[in-house]
Amino acid sequence: MKNIIAALALSSFFVFSACKKTDPKDAGQTQTETQEPQKFIVDSVKVNDSTKISDSLSVQYSSKFLVFPTIKDKKLLDSIYFGNKGINDFSKEGLQNLLQKEKNEYFASIKKDSKDLASLPFNQDWNSDFTMTLKSNNNDFMHIEYLSSSYEGGAHGNYNYAERVFDLKNNKKVELKDITSMPKNKMEGILMKNINKLNSGTTDADGEVKNSDMLLVEVIPASDNFYFDDKNLYFHYSPYEIAAYAAGDIVIPVSWEDLKGTLNPIFKERMKIK
Repeated sequence: MKNIIAALALSSFFVFSACKKTDPKDAGQTQTETQEPQKFIVDSVKVNDSTKISDSLSVQYSSKFLVFPTIKDKKLLDSIYFGNKGINDFSKEGLQNLLQKEKNEYFASIKKDSKDLASLPFNQDWNSDFTMTLKSNNNDFMHIEYLSSSYEGGAHGNYNYAERVFDLKNNKKVELKDITSMPKNKMEGILMKNINKLNSGTTDADGEVKNSDMLLVEVIPASDNFYFDDKNLYFHYSPYEIAAYAAGDIVIPVSWEDLKGTLNPIFKERMKIK
């Protein structure tokens, strides 16, 4: 009797297993894992050092690079770092080593010319500074501002801004033609019309000075030094580029309304411009 019960139990097990294997509910079904979008990460590396060249001259050097561990496209990375530094290693360690190398080369170049600097009339502190700043990352458009400044004698130091926007969807630097088809001469007219919309803050004895009061050019070029937000396209000009040094750097806004009818449809949709 026990053998019969055992046989029946075993038989039931095989029947159940067979039914389960051919269950139509499970046929053709596979499990898939949903991968979340990779998080955008920004890091940075810095170097800050100084050296005494002579009894009358000290030199300070500082530099800061942003690091983007999640960006893998080499062409895009080359563009972010201007492609002229021979960078092959975009890791944090690689960029830190580059900054150290550039610092050493800068100090060496000053020391090489130290014979001509031995007879400075008074003690001087020279400097060279470079900074990358992430200004925004909206709609996968990443805006980076690059600021270079230095003082190596003379009446005043010098500084220069570079504005660059990168399309993280298409791995490229944004060009003006990606935004608008506005003809060059018409854009120049808009820039001249809007020159005083954002004052540089320069003042004299009678109050604030208009940007147009210090222009050195008759035509303001639509340069590659631009960025944008949800309201305007902005062109940024460094000292001496279009105006006297005393005017400082000048930013000229061009509204989307000014560019109506010339905006790239894809850009317009992506930026949600009405």
